[in-house]
Amino acid sequence: MKKKFPSELRMDLVSNDWVLIATGRAHRPDVFVKDQRVKEIVSPKDCPFCKEENIKEKIARKNKKDGSWFVISIPNKFPAFSEGDELQEQRQGPNRIMNGLGYHEVIITADHEREIAQFSIEEAKMVIDVYQERYLSLMDKKFIKYISIFHNHGKEAGASIVHPHSQLMAIPVTDPDLRSGLDGAEAFYRSQGKCVYCAMIDWDIKDGQRIIYENEKFVVLCPFAPQTSFETRVYPKEHKPYFEKITEKEKEFFADALQKALNKIDKKLEDPAYNFYFHTAPCDGANYDYYHWHLNILPKFNIWAGFELGAGIEINTIKPEKAAEFLRK
Repeated sequence: MKKKFPSELRMDLVSNDWVLIATGRAHRPDVFVKDQRVKEIVSPKDCPFCKEENIKEKIARKNKKDGSWFVISIPNKFPAFSEGDELQEQRQGPNRIMNGLGYHEVIITADHEREIAQFSIEEAKMVIDVYQERYLSLMDKKFIKYISIFHNHGKEAGASIVHPHSQLMAIPVTDPDLRSGLDGAEAFYRSQGKCVYCAMIDWDIKDGQRIIYENEKFVVLCPFAPQTSFETRVYPKEHKPYFEKITEKEKEFFADALQKALNKIDKKLEDPAYNFYFHTAPCDGANYDYYHWHLNILPKFNIWAGFELGAGIEINTIKPEKAAEFLRK
């Protein structure tokens, strides 16, 4: 008789990294809601994103009824990357330095409290429209090789301003996490002759255990080897390397999938802090036809301690199959 172990290691098929599913320390799914964050309250009159003098638009989507802006992109007042004409590199001994040249924008929705989780599909699509338009506007700028679009919700997830907003950074290097995904996807394609993400998506849809929601064009699921408890991903079902090439019709289905994913996390887990971010092929001119763009949602429940930091192995206390079942209901 095989001995049952209270935990199991699972390998990420793309990165070949291991994660630990610690079923011996497992919680019921509803236990995760007991540690819900203390919501920070800031009045609209004290909010910098509610003050019209701070809103100098680069691009906006407006409400059909009254013409007021609904979502807008503006330069970040305190940018991590700044515009410039010359990319400078130098060496200090064995070390390499490059100036922080790029673009840093804030994509703000007008309502002081409502998040994408509470939006209509039409409203969610307007946000995606701005994501795409700003991406297309910046991708061909000199020195830009990669564009990161991300959203921090809650203080624990790094949101310094409570008013809902996303951020976009266009930079001259490729993010290391994406680079790992690109390398893994390319290696799988070379050895297997197909997309690793398509293989995972096809299996998950067939298996069904980790599926949370799907429509004609997109699927929402908990990955087999999650980075954190209740990690959720949104994938296009069709093989697509580049988010920025998404069509108008596809954006409608993506808006539906993204809103459903965030709404389920918001309702079932009682508004946890989370981050979401895009992983899409870089805009550096190389061929990434083997890649498959997607969006990751990472709820914030755990703090990395010595084992996680030292070994680089995340400890999950709930199986993704159980997490998906809980969110799916």
